[in-house]
Amino acid sequence: MLIYNSLTKKKELFVPLNGKKVSMYVCGITPYDTTHLGHAFTYVFFDVVYRYLTYRGYEINYTQNVTDIDDDILKRAKEENRNWRELGNFWTKRFLQDMKELNVLPPTHYIKATSSITTMIRIIRVLLGKGFAYQVNGNIYFSVKKDKEYGKLSRFSEDQMKILLKKRGGNPNDPLKKHPLDFLLWQKSKNDEPYWQSRWGKGRPGWHIECSAMNLEYLGEQIVIHGGGHDLIYPHHESEIAQTESFTGKVPFVKHWLHVGMLKYKGQKMAKSVGNLVMVSDLLKKYSPNAIRYLLLSHHYRESWEFEEKELKEAEKIITSWTLRQIKEQQNFQEFKKAMDDDFNIPLALTILQKYPTYDSMSLLGFVL
Repeated sequence: MLIYNSLTKKKELFVPLNGKKVSMYVCGITPYDTTHLGHAFTYVFFDVVYRYLTYRGYEINYTQNVTDIDDDILKRAKEENRNWRELGNFWTKRFLQDMKELNVLPPTHYIKATSSITTMIRIIRVLLGKGFAYQVNGNIYFSVKKDKEYGKLSRFSEDQMKILLKKRGGNPNDPLKKHPLDFLLWQKSKNDEPYWQSRWGKGRPGWHIECSAMNLEYLGEQIVIHGGGHDLIYPHHESEIAQTESFTGKVPFVKHWLHVGMLKYKGQKMAKSVGNLVMVSDLLKKYSPNAIRYLLLSHHYRESWEFEEKELKEAEKIITSWTLRQIKEQQNFQEFKKAMDDDFNIPLALTILQKYPTYDSMSLLGFVL
């Protein structure tokens, strides 16, 4: 079984670290708004990965997080005059309902970042002690220059990183930083913000440290699969690698990095910040969950693509035309497995499935029968 690794930029033989046990972590939502089709593309794909690896006999510890404390949540809560926890709980519940409607299996662990604050503080304390981090005015930063391999995942230049950092929630112009690309591990809370007590004063965690802590707490120091959207490669996953490997001293932190392509609509990446969202809940009023799954899975997970509703209408036609029949010859199912074993080539698997629909193959792709 071959899986493309975003770190090495090539397909690699899938061999877990510990026999048949597979640890898999997928970055979850920041719950300050509703679920759009771009989210569904990521989580439906990893749902199939979860199902298929389980079918292949692996014991999966699938952990997914909720980034329930974040600048965006606090900003939205203030705009709507709502409690930040209540806001996060509301949209998390809506997300989970949408995923249930799409027949996405719940992960082994579904955890909130705020449940792992103690672990975050422990990691930061060690990074300070090792000289990988520094403190300024109650803020603690990771020093990227102390990690000689920083940038090995994205392979971006410093100039490219500065541009993306500004676009993706960071601040390269923060005057408290020693270097523009240094990132926050812990930030001093403002008077009207939530806070947790630490030896550095009242504060809250930075974005990247949250996932490192939850990985360590639920999966261990080294994991087999780590996934998320392609836009998380930098700064999120790049920084996650740096702080985790600096903390544990173990390389690699992740054996296989899987990144899902971006879904576009009206010429731009589908995103809350752009406002070009296609809501899963709206689509479910017009189309079946199977049609939506079919649309998403008909695009290879590493491919970025543009949403067009005519594709969804075609998917509905295909779904309704399927006649489930048992195929006695195993050759057809072997072809299905061959496609899946080649970096989860689900579009090819769907083509085979259309010709020879079987219960097993349809079930592995999560279609409701």
